[in-house]
Amino acid sequence: MTEEMVVKAVRRPKGNFYEDFTVGQVFEHHWGRTINEGDNSLFTTLTLSYNPLYFNAEYAKAHGHPGVLINANLVFLTVFGLSVEDNSESGGLFLGVEDLTFWEDCYPGDTLTARSTVSDKRESDSRPEQGIVTWHTEGFNQRGQRVIDFKRTNFVMRRRHQG
Repeated sequence: MTEEMVVKAVRRPKGNFYEDFTVGQVFEHHWGRTINEGDNSLFTTLTLSYNPLYFNAEYAKAHGHPGVLINANLVFLTVFGLSVEDNSESGGLFLGVEDLTFWEDCYPGDTLTARSTVSDKRESDSRPEQGIVTWHTEGFNQRGQRVIDFKRTNFVMRRRHQG
């Protein structure tokens, strides 16, 4: 990177700040993600997920499925990831997930989309530069069926403290 590039570079904040959120606010997250067999095989192998429903088509068929299922953790992390740009990209510690429910099985070729609703927002006593926000996130397949939902909570940077 040249010195000229560094001088011309403009730092742009990412994501929303604590002040941008209001309880009840809904975010329809962009794009979505189609999960294919390669994604599923790689994720399942790398995470040492030995459930044969995720990698053995004949086993899955013997248990009433048309073929392998998408690894449930891949479904969760994909939907979670789709929400990051709107919800938590400005920075702040991840505080946890609650009420995680898988509603429908996902199969290779399914396209997942996500929607989040701000369910709680409060000041932080221990970190005045951040607030605490909770979202209810839902993931849907291409048929509009809810496949997953959960609540997650993060510290979120306040605008006046951006870096």
